[in-house]
Amino acid sequence: MFDFDATLPLMAIQFLLLVVVLDKVFYKPFGKTLDDRSEYVRSKRLGSQERLDQSKKMAEQYEAELAETRKRAQSIVATAQSEAQKLASAQMAEAQQEAQGQREAVQGEIDQQKRSAMATLDGQVDQLSNQILEKLLSTAR
Repeated sequence: MFDFDATLPLMAIQFLLLVVVLDKVFYKPFGKTLDDRSEYVRSKRLGSQERLDQSKKMAEQYEAELAETRKRAQSIVATAQSEAQKLASAQMAEAQQEAQGQREAVQGEIDQQKRSAMATLDGQVDQLSNQILEKLLSTAR
């Protein structure tokens, strides 16, 4: 069947030598390259996950700060509106008091002019009555 001569051990030695050479030249560098690439991908993935987590935390922090800032802004606006309303109410009350004072002053002046006009008219009525009476008496004589 098989002849066991010197070629079989020579072929076995050649095969083992080929395996050793391929292992040293091809498989180990290729395996190292694959391992290095695997480690590189793993480290980049971990780094990117850490950056993603950090960016999510920063986004949440910024959103919280933004919400707080909006609350403060709304509070400031509400306070300003309240103060403006108070100021407007005070100015309105002051204007109404001033208008009431002017109205009373004008009414007093009108009353004074009315009294002086009535006094003048009373004097003129007395004068006219005396003139009419004198004319009537002078024509009757």
